[in-house]
Amino acid sequence: MELLLIIIAFLLIILGIAGSFLPIIPGPLTSWLGLLVLHFTEGIEMSTTFLVVTFLVALFIFVLDYIIPVVGTKRFGGSRAGMIGTTIGLLVGLFSPIPFGIIIGPFLGAIIGEMTQRNDFNKATKAAFGSFVGFLASTFLKFIVALIFLGFFLVKLSEHSGSLF
Repeated sequence: MELLLIIIAFLLIILGIAGSFLPIIPGPLTSWLGLLVLHFTEGIEMSTTFLVVTFLVALFIFVLDYIIPVVGTKRFGGSRAGMIGTTIGLLVGLFSPIPFGIIIGPFLGAIIGEMTQRNDFNKATKAAFGSFVGFLASTFLKFIVALIFLGFFLVKLSEHSGSLF
């Protein structure tokens, strides 16, 4: 049973890392669920304080994930269409055979989204850049937190590996 919980926890953490890039999965919150599952294994104990603090961090990042792209978009004069274009571009870029599709896709999606709102390519490009910068900042932040949670997982696992295996 312990091995099953460890595997589930690891899969949740990996899913959380993937969720840093996929807009459907809340990355850090999913990774935090992995830490919570690990807490329920027999040989590994985590303090309530640790779990509450890491949850609050994950929740804070979850909320920021909605605020940062909006701020980036608004700062550069972007619209909701630019943000939607960024998200669609991300999904297309993820599955694109083009190298760096995950970077090119959101930017092109933002430009296309902005062009649906305005007919000025220069303004649309500027707004798309803001949307793209907000997206990158948000994604980077989620990715870093999910990696830190993976680090916590690995440290806790290695600290208690003698009692688990």
